[in-house]
Amino acid sequence: MPDSQVLPKQAVESQTNHELHLALHASSLAEPEAFWADAAKAVHWDKPWDKVLDDSRAPLYSWFSGAQCNTCYNAVDRHVEQGRGMQVAIQYVSPVTDTKYGITYDELLAQVSRLAGYMHANGVKKGDRVIIYMPMIPETAYAMLACARLGAIHSVVFGGFAASELAARIEDAKPKLILSASCGIEPSGVVPYKPLLDAAIAQSQHKVEQCIILNRSQYSAEMVAGRDNDWQTAVASADSIACQTVAATDPLYVLYTSGTTGQPKGVVRDNGGHSVALMWSMQHIYDIGPGDTFWAASDVGWVVGHSYIVYGPLLVGATTILFEGKPIGTPDPGIFWRTIEKYKVKSFFTAPTAIRAIKRDDPDGDFLRDVDLSCLKTLFLAGERCDPDTLLWAEARLKKPVIDHWWQTETGWPVAANLMGTAPVKVKPGSPALAVPGFRVEVLNELGEIVPAGQSGNVVIKLPLPPGALTTLWHNEARYLDSYLSMYPGYYLSGDAGYMDEDGYLYIMSRIDDIINVAGHRLSTGRFEEVLCQHEAVAEVAVIGVEDKLKGQLPLGLVVLKKGANLSDEDLHRELIALVRAEIGPVASFRLVSVIQKLPKTRSGKVLRGTMRKIADNQSYKMPATIEDPHTLDLVRNTLTRMGYADSLV
Repeated sequence: MPDSQVLPKQAVESQTNHELHLALHASSLAEPEAFWADAAKAVHWDKPWDKVLDDSRAPLYSWFSGAQCNTCYNAVDRHVEQGRGMQVAIQYVSPVTDTKYGITYDELLAQVSRLAGYMHANGVKKGDRVIIYMPMIPETAYAMLACARLGAIHSVVFGGFAASELAARIEDAKPKLILSASCGIEPSGVVPYKPLLDAAIAQSQHKVEQCIILNRSQYSAEMVAGRDNDWQTAVASADSIACQTVAATDPLYVLYTSGTTGQPKGVVRDNGGHSVALMWSMQHIYDIGPGDTFWAASDVGWVVGHSYIVYGPLLVGATTILFEGKPIGTPDPGIFWRTIEKYKVKSFFTAPTAIRAIKRDDPDGDFLRDVDLSCLKTLFLAGERCDPDTLLWAEARLKKPVIDHWWQTETGWPVAANLMGTAPVKVKPGSPALAVPGFRVEVLNELGEIVPAGQSGNVVIKLPLPPGALTTLWHNEARYLDSYLSMYPGYYLSGDAGYMDEDGYLYIMSRIDDIINVAGHRLSTGRFEEVLCQHEAVAEVAVIGVEDKLKGQLPLGLVVLKKGANLSDEDLHRELIALVRAEIGPVASFRLVSVIQKLPKTRSGKVLRGTMRKIADNQSYKMPATIEDPHTLDLVRNTLTRMGYADSLV
């Protein structure tokens, strides 16, 4: 596995930083209460805590019990009170509508406090749930912060989700109010949201009494009399309201993530621990403080959008970029780099799939040539496994540190990362580096034994999880215990498989379900993908395990080629098989590989390997609610059929 080049002086510093990281990590585990009490000094508390770590209901732990605070106050009001109201809080950039403007902390406070005032005047109170079904526009952030201001619990649902999926979330959260917009804008055109919202409300047994609808110029929504209220009119006539104090352990939000049963799981995040963890991570991981500009190119419908578009940057008084567009096609593969240059972004966070898309369309980095990226210190990648080739490509083109890091919706912030603000360590492509302070990460076998360095197993985190992680599932404690805590008592099961090397670096190779058993040999799909991505013609790849009567399973690869790649199918097939044989060995039994035009992905960029596997093995499956392009599943079926797998389309 190739390492980044490190100069002799840097090697010495890296060794020192490695020791510093390990010392911080050891301190956080040996004295967690002292460690997090110190970190909590960055947060404004209306009332201090009685206990930093409350283990009275273990394994259901809570942080800062007895304390009171308000997340909106910490993210907005206090920056205004400290004299920084004229600083831009949110920079809105929408290449799909050709719109860009900044919102200062003063303006943010005015918008949020009036929206909260309207909601309060219409019966929304502390503990009520509010669903937010909106696109990537500033009003979405206003809605989240207004809920936090009142102590209401928001649940953001990705804009454009199917009506049935939205209905399931309405049914589970039972919201007092829904905030929505008339439409979203995708590269393919306008996506009307209001008809989907109306259908979802009609399908749900829980009847929502009120909606606030933001009408965008691209699509005018039909309003339901007595239920729907116009956003602009409502806010313009509303009185401002002050922040309502809540318990640190009260829920800030519920974020639904897909469940294996088909019923979404509502991840619950608290107020106090969430603020402490995000502020710590902004400083120590992302190297961001007051006045810096941070950009997470994600969506508010995902956990990245919650943690690092809205709450994290605003809690530390930074400027956050809210971007309505895509890495390619809005209008070209240079949009990210020009945005970074224009707004002086210091740290940039995106998914590896975004970099792979840019690499596919601009393999030589032509769109980087006339862009000044001197402002950019670090590119962070997360959201899926980052293959070394993608990281090294970005590193070579940007000439900046490219930092892979690993976390989940459930954890809320990074579990393994390079502490770029405190102790940057050597980058090992393929690894998200070391466990972050607060997380005791271990790799266990099926018997619950820690495996030796270099040996794969199930990646787990020893309890208690640090502040900022999920506290339970919404109204489903039993499912929380069963899904995450039952397999290995005393541990949180991440659902990922991987290993640690002799330096303590973690390698996440695949989901546990994506381990392929080839004639008794357990092989990771991530390792196959890592190898196939080394081929100069390959832009993206997905490997799945397909059923085989003789060996149990065989690896099957689907590759997307870079634009301009000129290679016959026969030569590509031969070269890819030879590459896997050389890197992994004959034990891999790798013979099944084909080119595909596009891989099926979720809107957040995760490849739908599980669905692909079911298609290959002729198993029934449900169209994933989060799929970006449903037609890609037809591409998969047609390709697999040509390879002798899956039934052909009738």
